[in-house]
Amino acid sequence: MDEKEYDAKYRSLRILKSIQEYLKKDDPDETAVYPIRVPDQLVYQIMKIQGSEQTDELIHAIFRRGLEAWAEDLYRQVFGNPEGLTKFIKEMKGKET
Repeated sequence: MDEKEYDAKYRSLRILKSIQEYLKKDDPDETAVYPIRVPDQLVYQIMKIQGSEQTDELIHAIFRRGLEAWAEDLYRQVFGNPEGLTKFIKEMKGKET
């Protein structure tokens, strides 16, 4: 594996690790980036029925599910399967020594 491919896989692994840590937390204290785009009627109807706090929680839950799906797709693209990840980790350990 050349250095460029190694660096790309290493960065992807760091991203996946940070997503994993983020998803483990019940109330992550992370950077908020606004604005996000959601259907107007979704926000309007949920706020009307359940209030702003529930709306915020729903939007965050949708974000988390999307983040999970995106991370799974990234994992498949970069490592393919658990064996591919294990092989890369072994290579990382070989570079450390």
